[in-house]
Amino acid sequence: MRVVVGITGASGVSIGLRVVEVLNESGNNIDLIISKPALRILQAETDISLDEVTKKATFVWDDYEIDAPIASGSCSFDGMVIVPCSMKTLGEIASGISQTLISRVADVCLKERRKLILVPRETPLNVIQLENMLKVARAGAIVLPACPAYYTKPKTVEDCIDFIAGRILDMLAVQHSLYKSWEELREG
Repeated sequence: MRVVVGITGASGVSIGLRVVEVLNESGNNIDLIISKPALRILQAETDISLDEVTKKATFVWDDYEIDAPIASGSCSFDGMVIVPCSMKTLGEIASGISQTLISRVADVCLKERRKLILVPRETPLNVIQLENMLKVARAGAIVLPACPAYYTKPKTVEDCIDFIAGRILDMLAVQHSLYKSWEELREG
């Protein structure tokens, strides 16, 4: 599978890093785009270097490399995840504005009917943000807010990160063992 992963400048960059890690470990091809604001968040929220992240990707693109192959509907890839998805990026996608490679690839996913998973991390939400989520959902995107489940009895922040990353991977039909489903816990 070939998946585009966009990481934008919202808190929760560790979720995106975990998705990249599991996609890499399971042998998937990853086109990685990290926005400039996300680079600042990476430094603020983690001790992970940019080199450590990019070496897990098959291709690494600059967010302003608008002529990258993945910016075209003729490029073959299976889908895209934007995790975390900033409200700026969500607004661009909802409005059909492609100012960056991340928003352009999202636009390609919508027009080509490919899987697009947006993981907003903002809270609380204002009416404009909610309307933008509704617009992208109506256009075919999956809006997967970064809300962990508590039935898994998380004990660490990493447990919460793994749950969200696992739900994203579920949407991509990628096998993982990041959390136990409600069904597995009930059978337990």
